[in-house]
Amino acid sequence: MSSLTQTQISRRSLLQAGAVAGLAGGVLPGSLASAADNPLSPRRPHFTPKAKRVILFFMPGGVSHVDTWDPKPALRRDHGKSVKGDRVFTGSLWNHRPYGDSGIEVTDLFPHFGSCIDDVCLIRSLHGDKGDHFEATLSMHSGTRAGVLPGIGAWVSYGMGTENANLPSHVVFAKRLPYAGAQAWDSNFLPAYHQGTRITPGKDPIANLTPEAATASLQARELALLQRMNQRHLKSRPHDDTLAARMYSFQAATGLQATAPEVLDLSEETQESLDLYGVKNGDRDSFAWQCLVARRMSERGVRFIELIDRGASGNWDAHSNMKSYSNLSRDVDQPIAALIKDLKRRGLFEETLIVGCTEFGRTPTAKKDAQDGRDHYKDSFTCWLAGGGVKGGMAYGSTDEYGLTIAENPVHIHDFHATILHLLGFDHTKLTHFYGGRDFRLTGLAGKVVHDILA
Repeated sequence: MSSLTQTQISRRSLLQAGAVAGLAGGVLPGSLASAADNPLSPRRPHFTPKAKRVILFFMPGGVSHVDTWDPKPALRRDHGKSVKGDRVFTGSLWNHRPYGDSGIEVTDLFPHFGSCIDDVCLIRSLHGDKGDHFEATLSMHSGTRAGVLPGIGAWVSYGMGTENANLPSHVVFAKRLPYAGAQAWDSNFLPAYHQGTRITPGKDPIANLTPEAATASLQARELALLQRMNQRHLKSRPHDDTLAARMYSFQAATGLQATAPEVLDLSEETQESLDLYGVKNGDRDSFAWQCLVARRMSERGVRFIELIDRGASGNWDAHSNMKSYSNLSRDVDQPIAALIKDLKRRGLFEETLIVGCTEFGRTPTAKKDAQDGRDHYKDSFTCWLAGGGVKGGMAYGSTDEYGLTIAENPVHIHDFHATILHLLGFDHTKLTHFYGGRDFRLTGLAGKVVHDILA
């Protein structure tokens, strides 16, 4: 008898036996019964962590460092001056001014964020390997130069597990898909339950969350039967991660149905809180709403929350019309600052690592006949960190007077990732997964922790 026929008979017997037990009244609980049922149970990191969770802001398109976090007066002074060929220096359209006790200069595009600068560490010397959107987006998320590997959110979920079995450990707010699409938050060869759960801002943020009214009363029995069938099936193939992940997904979805509506509902938030973020009545769409819901998720135990402000178009990719930055920054400035302030007043700031990043920077130069835009620039740009064991009121690293080259303390994307994992209690060289005959890790074969920015 072939193995295929054996499997068919086994499944037929399983269905017959399971149907009797399932229809007898077995009920799957609305949440996971115990830690043993949950493959995402909390796990100990390598050492005591500074942060328990991550909230990551990703701004697609490549935010210009010289117009935001890295002021360059020389660009204005030498605006229009030839560099080489048909390129000229182009000064910023916006002023920069000092904020806070640290006196760090921040662009007029981000006045609300500027008010939080004493809680933020700007890394002005970041550099990457890829200068096109697709590959640079994957690189910022997974560290890879080519191909698709697990994203940082999946790695954090893999290393830490979850504090709330009824919510995903890894969530991504994305109204529109960024470059590289859902590959940015994929789990790849890590178990599938580590991939990001997408929240789509709007009327229905989580698709198919509410069961059909006609069958809702039968759902628990149906799921109980399905769980018994899958458990017996798994016993004959205990190393089938895909089946184990699918089983967990049904359990987690049940808990999500009971928990998510409350998390997404802002009716219990005070008017002061709504005003802080800039959330309007009935809003379930704006970046402000996303940031407030991210705070609610973080205090309920979600480990990794990513917020993507724009998709693969209409973003920060200003090859022309730099003036578009005024509207783009207005959408995100107040909500990001509000989240920082809100976490501080709730006592969550020190245990939450907040990350702000983009795929690369933009050139301090432009073509002579197109001085209203900037091109992609991977050799130097700025990202930032706050909370979770990071020194605030600090600008680490620097670029030359034009923002072209890194003058001191270069930080590669691998170093950036290594530092994030360190703050979560992980030695990045030891957070690995064996696949395809070798151990993989987020930082590849490189990466150094930037100790100077640690509190």
